[in-house]
Amino acid sequence: MKNYDVVIVGAGPAGIGISSMLKNFGIEKIIVLDKGKVGDTFDKWPKEMRFITPSFTTNFWGHMDLNSVAYGTSPAFTLETEHPTGKEYANYLRKISEHFELPIKENTNVEKVTKTKDQFTISIKNGKTISSRFVIWAAGEYQYPDLDSFSGSELCIHNSHIKSWKEIHGDEFYVIGGNESGIDAAINLSKIGKKVTVLGDKSAPDTKITDPSQTLTPYTIDRLEDEISNERITLVPNSRVIDVKIKDNKYYIYVKGKKSSPYQCHARPILATGFISSLSMIKNLFDWEKSKHYAILNEHDESKKNPGLFLVGPQVRHEDLILCFIYKFRQRFGVVTKAIGDRLGMDTSLLEPYREEGLYKDDLGACGDECPC
Repeated sequence: MKNYDVVIVGAGPAGIGISSMLKNFGIEKIIVLDKGKVGDTFDKWPKEMRFITPSFTTNFWGHMDLNSVAYGTSPAFTLETEHPTGKEYANYLRKISEHFELPIKENTNVEKVTKTKDQFTISIKNGKTISSRFVIWAAGEYQYPDLDSFSGSELCIHNSHIKSWKEIHGDEFYVIGGNESGIDAAINLSKIGKKVTVLGDKSAPDTKITDPSQTLTPYTIDRLEDEISNERITLVPNSRVIDVKIKDNKYYIYVKGKKSSPYQCHARPILATGFISSLSMIKNLFDWEKSKHYAILNEHDESKKNPGLFLVGPQVRHEDLILCFIYKFRQRFGVVTKAIGDRLGMDTSLLEPYREEGLYKDDLGACGDECPC
């Protein structure tokens, strides 16, 4: 059994970002495991989908590109685009892994993680096992779409399973889910002349909240306003879908509290209902907040139930603070690195320069405040 100081599960932006910092800091006995290839998730995005956060090369002036995951890098500079596609961003992640010579083992599917005393055992699909003092879970969410959010979900097609909006057939579509992915689907369908109705279970999408984790980003609002003038998009807020049925090649969509007849369409309804946390694979290793269904972490983004198991990426949450965007969760890389470095007896004062780069934020007290105007 091979033994490591740190095993990182996942080679997306969280896994590549934290492993870059660990290696740059001087932790040598690390390995990154991914069930596919580096950036695989982004290769699977619909062709038309782009980053909603803008990339801009500001490193020279002391500010990191919003979509960067490693010190001294910028997707805007590497890719020469402001809103990268999935395939473009996957290319950026691969360039980082090559530049930092990260020890990545691709096509390695982690099936189970167990802990005995102070050691973790990571079981891999082919029957092999490795051990590690620390585990960082960075497996993300996108490869685990929510396909069972209501009765009849299996009759729909999840937006993450669509390679290109130009490839689906039909003239009129219903999108279930009014958040970023649902509105993005509607925009792209409208651009190719399709009529779209978006059924969202929240209030109107123009609700004024400054946290983009809970409302539409300006990039999406701009695109929506440009496209909605063509009168092909209909937004129906406060419409929680509870059932979908099919009869005589026609889909019937039932909304909670709607007493009139259900919505009807010939094309498969599109699910934009989000994703299931990859943490379901190791759920027993964390304590959970029962009402909001997120893993309870300590101040080091570490499992309170099993110390030594850390979480990085979009699943990190501290009460009402949701760190789902890259520019949010990358700020915790330094926190996790310091916790591991301290326990390995390293000089963690060397991590201080990362604060200025927005990669080491250990005080979340000022986060979550609304803008005054």
